[in-house]
Amino acid sequence: MSGPLVVIGDTLLDVDVEGRADRLCPDAPVPVVDVDAEQARPGGAGLSALLAARDGADVVLVTAIGDDQDGRRLCGLLAGEVELVRLPLRGGTVRKTRIRARGQTLVRVDSGDGRARHAAHDVVAAALRLAGAVLVSDSGRGVTGVTRDLLRGADAPLGWDPHPQGEQPVPGCALVTPSEAEARLMCDGPYEGPDQAARHLMRALRARAVAVTLGGRGAALARQGCALTQVPAPVSAPGQDVCGAGDRLAAAAALALRDGSGVEEAVTIGVGEASRFVERGGAASIRIQQQELGDRPRTALEVAELTRAYGGRLIATGGCFDLLHAGHVSLLRRARALGDALVVCVNSDDSVRRLKGPTRPIVDVRDRVEVLRALGCVDAVLVFDEDTPAAAIERLRPDVWVKGGDYEGDVLPEAEVLDRLGGEVVVLSSLPGRSTTNLIREIR
Repeated sequence: MSGPLVVIGDTLLDVDVEGRADRLCPDAPVPVVDVDAEQARPGGAGLSALLAARDGADVVLVTAIGDDQDGRRLCGLLAGEVELVRLPLRGGTVRKTRIRARGQTLVRVDSGDGRARHAAHDVVAAALRLAGAVLVSDSGRGVTGVTRDLLRGADAPLGWDPHPQGEQPVPGCALVTPSEAEARLMCDGPYEGPDQAARHLMRALRARAVAVTLGGRGAALARQGCALTQVPAPVSAPGQDVCGAGDRLAAAAALALRDGSGVEEAVTIGVGEASRFVERGGAASIRIQQQELGDRPRTALEVAELTRAYGGRLIATGGCFDLLHAGHVSLLRRARALGDALVVCVNSDDSVRRLKGPTRPIVDVRDRVEVLRALGCVDAVLVFDEDTPAAAIERLRPDVWVKGGDYEGDVLPEAEVLDRLGGEVVVLSSLPGRSTTNLIREIR
């Protein structure tokens, strides 16, 4: 094993909005998605770099990121995972949002027009001199163009994951990995299948090897001086989300080249890792906070600190949550969808008694906390003993404080601390007829 893997290319912000679609919109024949959660991750070169880092490699990511909210969020998502060499971006950070219901993507919404402006050539050159291998992950947003001259002189094995709107790979690449759709566009003349496309592109690009990736069918590999090779996928995962599979293949193959594998072995490793990646759910299965925190119980302050470190949006809400019912769950799901993590502040037993009277709570605080922690939309629970959650808010410093629509006061008791911390208050409507008081009345 030698130097780090240097990943060069365009980084996007990928966001998955997950929910349920059980009905159609009354004014148009389209599904209505009830949002349950939102997950963000780096896309493009950022995803390749993240996946390589999680394979245990030292990774340097050379990319352009904007100085806007999505750009800062991207930097937070990459913090602690890779070493970032940040180039300037002209325009807004590119964001791709997938609206998904029950694991199926319904629509993707793209925004942002950012393009790389220029490269700090001395910094990029220094990273390339130390590289054990280089992976170009091109999404057609300019990073490859502003670093192309430096890539021509790279001494380390160079892998290139191309894009139809990006730069043509420089001569001498150790491995170029277009998808079959990309290979069709890159070939001059009629398309004669992946085998011939791999052979044609190897010659046209003056590459040492080209692997045309075929999804669940593996890859067609052409190498200089060798016969064409079919690399089958070891795992079949029909119907699974394939988003990010190409990034997984390119990153795994580049790491194998860095570690001394031959091209055929590197492609075999890449195809195997990509197929298992799809089997596990693809890019939608990536959870950056869960990866960092592991499986141990998470305290509310840990979640708050980690969310801020990754540039995420922390949501908090509070209440007694005595006799948890559908109204509570609806509120918590909608609150979680507003950001990247949700902390629920729960009144202690003494606090509930002072607010609700000596017969409350029905359920003691240990059981209330246990039930709330079991909800997938809740990231952590914080118990407070005061009459208002102001002190808890002071400790958490949430970006958004959610209040249920049944609140009837003119001024929130916690308004002063939220205003001082720069937090936002969002009032969400309650489900009609659902309340703990009504449940207790019916039971009695």
